[in-house]
Amino acid sequence: MIDENLLVKAMTYDYPPVIPVHASFLPRVLKHHGDGFKELLAKYPHFFYNAEEVLTGEDNYETRLSDYHRVGTFADEWGCVWSNIDEGIIGLVTEHPLPNREDILTLTIPPDRDGKLPHGFMYLRLFDLRGFHEAMIDFAEECDELQILIDKVLEYNCYQIEAVLKDYTGPVVYLGDDLGMQDRLAIGPDKWRKYMKPAFQKMFQMIRDAGKLVYMHTDGMIWEIMPDLYEAGAHMINPQYRSNGLDNLVRTCKGKIPINLDLDRQMFSLATPEQLREHVRECVEAFYLPSGGLGLRIELGYDVPLENMEALLSAAETYRHYKG
Repeated sequence: MIDENLLVKAMTYDYPPVIPVHASFLPRVLKHHGDGFKELLAKYPHFFYNAEEVLTGEDNYETRLSDYHRVGTFADEWGCVWSNIDEGIIGLVTEHPLPNREDILTLTIPPDRDGKLPHGFMYLRLFDLRGFHEAMIDFAEECDELQILIDKVLEYNCYQIEAVLKDYTGPVVYLGDDLGMQDRLAIGPDKWRKYMKPAFQKMFQMIRDAGKLVYMHTDGMIWEIMPDLYEAGAHMINPQYRSNGLDNLVRTCKGKIPINLDLDRQMFSLATPEQLREHVRECVEAFYLPSGGLGLRIELGYDVPLENMEALLSAAETYRHYKG
């Protein structure tokens, strides 16, 4: 079970005794690796939110499969049609409900007030609704309909945040929306600041006003706007190692913006165990401060060999005690 108070100390530069580590896994890992993976869970339960439930069978492959993970198609609350051909990993949107710009004007906000804010709840939602090509044209031309669409998605998200906060007892609210591509921001930093920063600022402020901390996960190359996310109200950002580059992240964040560093998933399945241990060491030594500001994030896919998983987790166990 994760010690959330440890993460809070890292988020607030409150001198955590060790570096917080959070490991997670895609549903298919349970099916692909079976008992071998459960042995790792039993060895490192403090890195996983739900290790005990998995080990007792209460949490299993089937219970982890959402509509997004199942083979076939389904429509979400906005009418975006998701398709999947490979069970156990997340599919993608193949039918967009707003193919024409004028469709934005008649879009009705979904009635859901269930507190669900799925991954891609704001920025990616625009692309899910319009399609990547059409949304990029909207940003390029800066049409009036773009702001109308942003406002509608934001209004819905604010309703959902209100629902979350109504009964939420934890200290941290976790959000996720991939803002970058592999090597750049699709819409560039200037348009992101103009159109997206105000939306995130409004949502983050709602959470802060409720006395909660904001944790923002975002994949892709986002180091250019990490100061903007922090200014908008995020207490901790979860960036990717490879997309952003270690030097960029150190220069932008160390001692200034708390990060839960997403270790390099793209090397997990290909590297040797020794290379993975070296990767963990390099990241910790680069970012460590006694006051905090650093966590480590490890996401495991079914393609990662068990010996590589063991190398990552054992290295995390060793280096979370690092003192510089």
